[in-house]
Amino acid sequence: MSVPGTTRQAAPKKRIHPAWIVAAVAFLALVGAAGFRAAPGVLMIPLQQEFGWSTTVLSAAVSINLVLFGLTAPFAAALMERFGIRAVTATALVLIGAGSALTVLVNQSWQILLTWGLLIGLGTGSMALVFAATIANTWFAKSRGLVIGILTAGSAAGQLVFLPFIAMLAQDPGWRQASLLIAAGALAVVPLVLKFLKNSPADVGALPYGETAPEVPSRPADRVPVAGPVPDSGRSSNAAVRALQVLKRASKVRTFWALVAGFAICGATTNGLIGTHFIPSAHDHGMPETTAAGLLAVVGIFDIVGTIASGWLTDRYNPRILLAVYYQFRGIGLLVLPLLLSATVQPSMIVFVVIYGLDWVATVPPTAAICRQTFGADGSVVFGWVFAAHQLGAAAAALGAGAIRDATGQYTYAWFGAAAMCTIAAVISATIRKDKAAREPVPARVA
Repeated sequence: MSVPGTTRQAAPKKRIHPAWIVAAVAFLALVGAAGFRAAPGVLMIPLQQEFGWSTTVLSAAVSINLVLFGLTAPFAAALMERFGIRAVTATALVLIGAGSALTVLVNQSWQILLTWGLLIGLGTGSMALVFAATIANTWFAKSRGLVIGILTAGSAAGQLVFLPFIAMLAQDPGWRQASLLIAAGALAVVPLVLKFLKNSPADVGALPYGETAPEVPSRPADRVPVAGPVPDSGRSSNAAVRALQVLKRASKVRTFWALVAGFAICGATTNGLIGTHFIPSAHDHGMPETTAAGLLAVVGIFDIVGTIASGWLTDRYNPRILLAVYYQFRGIGLLVLPLLLSATVQPSMIVFVVIYGLDWVATVPPTAAICRQTFGADGSVVFGWVFAAHQLGAAAAALGAGAIRDATGQYTYAWFGAAAMCTIAAVISATIRKDKAAREPVPARVA
C-alpha cells in the first residue's frame, strides 16, 4: 500500500539468469571443440598427396578418434559430477589444441594415429554431446530440450566457422596451417571457460533456470525432484566406478539397448560416413575440395536450425516418434545421394544438403530426453554410454567406407548400406516403450 506523497520505487532491472551465461560459454566451448570434427574430410586428401598414405590408413586414424570420442563420454560425464564441469572442459580443450598443434610435426602414419586418434579423441570425447546434456540437466529445470538443441548446434556452428577456412588453408598455404587454426580455436575458449563456466547453480547462489523455490529444506539430500534427473543421487566418489555402475543398471533395461542401436546407426551415418567421406567421394566425381567443403558448411548452417527446432519439438511431442521420423528421412537422403554427386553443384544436391543438415544431429534432443525420462538421475551418464555407441558406429562406418573405397574404387555401396541401416533405426525408435522399471535403481532420498 503506497503512502501519499511518496515516490514509487522503481522495479529492479531483470537480470540475465546465470544459467544462460553458462549455456553461452558452453556453446562457445563446443564451437572450439568442433574444429577437428570438421577437419578429417578436408585434410585427408592433402595428407594422401604428401605422404602417400591410403584411405584405409587415414580412416583408421579417424576411427580411433571416434572410438575414444565415444568411450570417453560416459566417464567424462562422471568426471564432471566428481570434479566439476569447468575443470573437465578446460582440460578437454587443451588436449584438442595440443593434438591439433602436434599434427604439424607428423611424418609417419603411426604419428597421425597418436595425434588425430589418441589426443584429439580423448579431448573431443570429454566435450561430446553428453556435455550438453550435463549442462542442461544441471542448470535448467525447464526448456531442457531447447537448451540441448542449442548446445548441440554448437558443434554445427564449429563446422560452419572452421570448415571453409580449413579448406582454403589446406590448399594454400597447406594443411599444417589448417591444423594450427583448429588448435588456436580450441585454446582461445579456455580462458572463457575458466572465468565464466560454473559447475552448478549453487556456485552462484542461484536455482536452476525455471525452478522457483525448493519444495523441501535446503539440504541437498532433500532436494531430489521426482520427475527428472539431478546431479546428486547416491554417486560414487570414483568417476570410473560411477560410470560402470550406471552401465550395469542401464544394461538391464530394454530401452537402453534400443537407444544404443539407434544411436550407433546415427553415428555411422553422420560423423562416420558423411563427415569423413563426403568430401573424398565428391572429389572422386570431379568436384573441387573447397566446393565440397562449402556444401558441408551449408549442412552446418541448417544443422543449427534443425537441432534447435528438434529441441523445441522434444519439449512438446513424443521423442520416440521424432526419432523415427528423423532416421527415415536421413535414410531416404542417403539412398539418393549417389545419384546426386557430380563435378558441379546441381539444385538437387542443394536440396539434399538442406534436408540432411536439418536432420544431422536432430536426434540428440529426443535421445537425451528419453534417457532422462527413463533413467532419472542417471540420465546424463546413461546418455554418455548411448553416445559411446554413436561413436563406435561412426568409427566402424569411417573404417568400413574407406575399405569399400579402396576395394571398389567408389563409395556407392557404403551409401546404400547406410540408407538401409537408417530404416532399421526408424523402426527401433518407433517401438521404444516407456520403461517404468528403469527408475528403480535411482536411490531414493529420505528426509
